[in-house]
Amino acid sequence: MQGTMRRLAVGLGHVASAALWLAGTGLVLMTLIIGAQVFFRYVLNDSIIWSEPAAVILMGWFIFLGAAVGIREGYHLSFDVLLYLVPERGKLVLYTLSDIVVTGFGAGMVWYGWQLMASAAGVQLPTLGVSGAVDFMPLFGGGVLMVLFSLERIARRAAGLPTARFGEDDLEKA
Repeated sequence: MQGTMRRLAVGLGHVASAALWLAGTGLVLMTLIIGAQVFFRYVLNDSIIWSEPAAVILMGWFIFLGAAVGIREGYHLSFDVLLYLVPERGKLVLYTLSDIVVTGFGAGMVWYGWQLMASAAGVQLPTLGVSGAVDFMPLFGGGVLMVLFSLERIARRAAGLPTARFGEDDLEKA
């Protein structure tokens, strides 16, 4: 089981790296779009009409992809005071409970993100000329990754493997 979990962890590490690269690219693109909008509006006195909705969609992607990777790496928000007081086995139970809660939250993002996408699919965003479902794709995609990464953390913990920052180098060590 540990061998399978190691391979799965490395594979999901590649998924997380790709998500992080996409998030970073989205952040850079959003910054460029907003910079161009400011230049066009105040220097050329001619606004780019699609810049704001495009920037907001990109912002959704880099926020939700980055949050999902943060969950996988163990960088999400947590309340750690109790962890200093309980024995190691209790910590593992609390970490698993936290991952279960995050999985539920991610499942809610998937469920409601899908419903929002379906309800907005027939609407066209006028400035971008795309379906309104595009607005909610980051919510759905980030939720899928949150569920996947949280379940991975639970499975790795159950297999006795480390749960954070497990890459190919760690595959050889473990």
